[in-house]
Amino acid sequence: MLRIDLIAGCGLSLALFATPALAQDLQSRPVAPPPAPSAGAPVDENQVKFSAGSLEYDTNTDVVTALGDVRMFRTGNRLRADQVVWNRKTGRVVATGNIAVSNPQGDIAYGDSIDLTDSLKDGMVENMLVVLEQGGRLAAREGLRDADGTVELRDAAYTPCSVTNPEGCPKDPSWKITAVRITYRPERKRVYYHGGQFHLFGLPALPLPTFSHPVGGGSESGLLSPDIRYTRVNGLEVATPYYFRLAPNRGLVVTPHLFSSVLPMVQAEYSMLTQHGAFRVTGYGTRSRRSDDLTSATPLSTEQAFRGYIDSVGRYQFSPTWSLSESVRLASDKTFLRRYDISRDDRLRSTVSLQHIDRDSYFAVTGWYIQTLRANDSQGFQPIALPEIDYRRRIGDVLGGVVQLQANSLALSRSAGQDTQRAFASARWDLRKLTRWGQEVTFTAYARGDAYNTQDTLATPVASYRGTEGFQTRAIGALAADVKWPFVGDFLGGSQRLTPRVQLVASPKIANLAVPNEDSRAVDLEDSNLFALNRFPGYDRFEDSSRATYGVEWALDFPGVSLDTVLGQSYRLSTRPTILPDGTGLSDRFSDFVGRTELRVRDFVSLTHRYRLDKDGFAIRRNEIDATIGSRRTYALIGYLRLNRNIFPAIEDLQDREEARVAGRIQFKRFWSVFGSAVVDLTDRNEDPLSQANGFDPVRHRLGVQYEDDCIRLGLTWRKDYQTNGDARKGSSFLLTLALTNLGR
Repeated sequence: MLRIDLIAGCGLSLALFATPALAQDLQSRPVAPPPAPSAGAPVDENQVKFSAGSLEYDTNTDVVTALGDVRMFRTGNRLRADQVVWNRKTGRVVATGNIAVSNPQGDIAYGDSIDLTDSLKDGMVENMLVVLEQGGRLAAREGLRDADGTVELRDAAYTPCSVTNPEGCPKDPSWKITAVRITYRPERKRVYYHGGQFHLFGLPALPLPTFSHPVGGGSESGLLSPDIRYTRVNGLEVATPYYFRLAPNRGLVVTPHLFSSVLPMVQAEYSMLTQHGAFRVTGYGTRSRRSDDLTSATPLSTEQAFRGYIDSVGRYQFSPTWSLSESVRLASDKTFLRRYDISRDDRLRSTVSLQHIDRDSYFAVTGWYIQTLRANDSQGFQPIALPEIDYRRRIGDVLGGVVQLQANSLALSRSAGQDTQRAFASARWDLRKLTRWGQEVTFTAYARGDAYNTQDTLATPVASYRGTEGFQTRAIGALAADVKWPFVGDFLGGSQRLTPRVQLVASPKIANLAVPNEDSRAVDLEDSNLFALNRFPGYDRFEDSSRATYGVEWALDFPGVSLDTVLGQSYRLSTRPTILPDGTGLSDRFSDFVGRTELRVRDFVSLTHRYRLDKDGFAIRRNEIDATIGSRRTYALIGYLRLNRNIFPAIEDLQDREEARVAGRIQFKRFWSVFGSAVVDLTDRNEDPLSQANGFDPVRHRLGVQYEDDCIRLGLTWRKDYQTNGDARKGSSFLLTLALTNLGR
């Protein structure tokens, strides 16, 4: 009964979607081509091999008639039919009934009848269907296949889309192209149209000019999918990319952006693949008015100037150990990227690095350039690092442990700020042992010598970051012992692991303030650095207090469910003053409590919670939640961050803030989904006295709807920005996307 219902349902679908004529029947045929001959069989180009249920031979006319599942083979061409009449004198082959013909490239042609030569390469087919090996299918009232494989189709149609639904019933493809004449050239893997029309979801057909497109993999020159966008500042935008295939390993995409309210913009992207690596460079250029006043609440466009952006990335692997990587990002001004909706980054970093990596050593020469896009930042205070030289070597089995050696030098220069040169050499020895009771004990010894040279220290406004003018040296040393004792056992049908941990670190007083602080400014106690030898990031500051750090990790594992939580604190053993400022959680002898909890439920729930609790009263100083709930098709992303550190504003770029981030997608039908995201600033003056936020200020949001199946992606997105930065003004923007398989992508 189930089979009868299924057949009836498919029959109904076929009746609904069938075309009036067989000229464009894109549905699959109830026959398959014969399998290829077994590998290693001898091949004779002048010989036709065939098999059939019965065979008749007319000796007078030299005509062979084969009946019943007839199969013919010749030099990679295969034929299958119910009946084949072969005139051996003329070489003409006429096949009828459930015909399937395939060529050496893997393309399959179906038809009701076919008239071809005995080479099986060329001929005329009625009610033809061609299923391309690269994907897609062609159908026509009649088709002619030449000996070189070229197929000429009359009253034809093409689609790369599926013609059956998940239940296997026939359906109309999402889109197709019908044409008076279609030519398929397999050697070029390209389809050519004359008198074509575009059909989308059964909507009225759109006429098309004479054009062509590739099928399958590879790339060819031609138009790519356009983008249509509307923004408040630029008006209606239409971008029409064109791809130039310069060589199999090189290509250029030129995209003119036409706007209704401003001058056009040109975008060009050049990419190249070589035997050693690849690179890509993208450039934008236009001319428009920009605002040089980014601090006013209502900035005016004051200058008409050239504006642009360059983005380049590349990597080369010269040998298994030597490589070169580069990334260059430069903008003409601070608001260009936001104005034209290219990027929302507030800093652009350019870097070049030459690296040598083998099993036991690492060597790199690296340079950086930072361009700030922040409204209140001066470019003259941004450092240029040229170069940084870093060398590291690992030496095994030294007194039973592993030694890591490092030598590093760095030169920082600023056009309007402090210049710093730094060099150091260090050695670290780690010995890891397992006791008979199951404890994991690690002993560490660390020594380092530094040399600094600084100029123009008064240009740095924060005194603790300056260091002493001129040449300074510094010695660093530390000893540490770290003990973990895991306990593992069964728990409620799963397993649990409880791991207490204690670490002791001893370090003498270090002349930290005598040297500048360039890379250790953003310090905060977190679960990731709780047991670190140095809780400062970077190299310019080293925690010089002797301390004991203790904590516990608890992990649960059930089938499909895991829970991992960590909690810890540290205690400073010495009473000498610390350089760690208030608000970091490390300024008092007892530190704040820090922890992390991770929960995973199969592939459906992933939740991470990080927090820091004040040791006096357990006030929440840091509260960060990141959660993903759902499947790949329907999901929600939730992010929340609150920093309540009460840190002194003059010594920390990142002030206290509160922020919520939400995003999600709901697939309400098989191919239809809605999606959205939002960022909301929850900061008020209780968290940041300098903030003008009212406790609920949306930063931006996005909302869209999308249809996506095997051969088309169609979507509409609405985005709104709530903040104005110069000529990048707040307001709504709309984006329409349309991408078709084998057409423009």
